[in-house]
Amino acid sequence: MIKKLKKTHLKISQINTGVLVLENKKVFKGIGIGYQGEATGEVCFNTSFTGYQEIISDPSYAGQIINFTFPHVGNVGTNKEDFESNKIWTKGVIFNSEITSPSNYRSLQHLDIWLKKNKIVGITGLDTRSLTNFIRDKGAPKGTIAFSKNGKFNISKLTNSTIRWSGLKNLDLAEKVTTSKNYIWKGFKTWKKDIGFKKNIKNSFHVVAIDYGIKKNILRYFSDFKCKVTVVSCKTPAKKILSLKPNGIFLSNGPGDPAATGKYAIKIINDLINKNLPLFGICLGHQILALSLGGKTKKMKLGHRGANHPVKNLINDNVEITSQNHGFEVVEENLPRNIQVTHKSLFDNSIEGIKLKNKPVFSVQYHPESNPGPQDSVYLFQEFINNMKKNAKKKRS
Repeated sequence: MIKKLKKTHLKISQINTGVLVLENKKVFKGIGIGYQGEATGEVCFNTSFTGYQEIISDPSYAGQIINFTFPHVGNVGTNKEDFESNKIWTKGVIFNSEITSPSNYRSLQHLDIWLKKNKIVGITGLDTRSLTNFIRDKGAPKGTIAFSKNGKFNISKLTNSTIRWSGLKNLDLAEKVTTSKNYIWKGFKTWKKDIGFKKNIKNSFHVVAIDYGIKKNILRYFSDFKCKVTVVSCKTPAKKILSLKPNGIFLSNGPGDPAATGKYAIKIINDLINKNLPLFGICLGHQILALSLGGKTKKMKLGHRGANHPVKNLINDNVEITSQNHGFEVVEENLPRNIQVTHKSLFDNSIEGIKLKNKPVFSVQYHPESNPGPQDSVYLFQEFINNMKKNAKKKRS
């Protein structure tokens, strides 16, 4: 006699409630977390061990799905302080291991709840190593991430959504993430363990930051160096920027194709450079500056995303460990003669920093504000401050 098998209740962790569908129809299955729904974007990987909240809230990840290579993401929870933007622009997140209960004195909320609140679709329990190897070999693909509690997915529909999406090339995302209204930064300095955020009460210089997707920690570092910062939209004309009487101009980080953003940004930047003001750019700001000076940019196969990237400082002849997040780069071939390359990647020899030979204008591809990441490159803020001091002396003499 054959015994009738008892029905067993299937735990949610045993059901494939999350999928990632790539443009080549390859499907990765896992457990859905965060917001129930679907989102399409470019699938990239980040190798950082820490700082997932800063990474996910970085506007530079607009249009992207982040595959975290470090397996234990979410275990320290989330808080109200590690935000890089007021709105989360990241399309989706992928983790290897299920999130355990948060264990950190700063934690206020489980990452899963935080993702739901910010409408970010996520998957855990996915083979992130296999996905990372795929990206390494084939380049960053387009993909659609989806989470459904019943585990039912229309793979054909998800594939079509992926294929139909234009991709990041030729896409201007800076105009989407930029501030809708110009504002003066509150003046908070970088976070310190014993005091949290302390306000800057002394303003030695006035910096106008052009917002292509600016991170809050960049603004905090300017406060550390006693700067008042006025943040303006990426399409603000140079005439209006100059009317604010800045001591220096900052070109922020941001998402998308620099060439697409450059259609309006190049003229603005050139007009500012002609006024001989000190200028400093980071990431997308670095790429657009290069375009403004007559250089070119191109999309990278993989991009650089992580907090452990070695960069050679060609001027000081030393190595900095840097935090990076970019999928485009400045092309070295046919770079105008008035541009000096100051930094290079020790991973692939790509350009990581440039300066104008005859003016106080420079930029770097990486993130010296380092959230997350090492603080080897904070000196660049001081360099910008020194340029503003020298410029102010010239005007007085």
